[in-house]
Amino acid sequence: MAQLLGTSLKAVHSYEQGWRTIPTHVERQMLFLVSQKNRIAKNYKPCWQIKKCSAGHKKHCPAWEFKSGDLCWFISGTVCEGSVHENWKEKMRVCRTCNVFKSQLL
Repeated sequence: MAQLLGTSLKAVHSYEQGWRTIPTHVERQMLFLVSQKNRIAKNYKPCWQIKKCSAGHKKHCPAWEFKSGDLCWFISGTVCEGSVHENWKEKMRVCRTCNVFKSQLL
């Protein structure tokens, strides 16, 4: 796991034990790896179908532009809940409650 995340084994142990906060770049990589493993086993609908996004939202959303509706949570600048979020922490606050995100990691 440490090698896949580009960090040390000691750092991973510290994250697991709760001694250190998981840095944003490590969290992103970890979630991406899990989603890709699950992607093989599942067939996903794109987020814009699940969330029934308007044409206006889709037009300004990078997930739509890159046809990556199963990775909307990973892509910065997506138009979720009607607005673009300022940073990863704010984006993930919204994503963690989203059915698109949950379906990919469970």
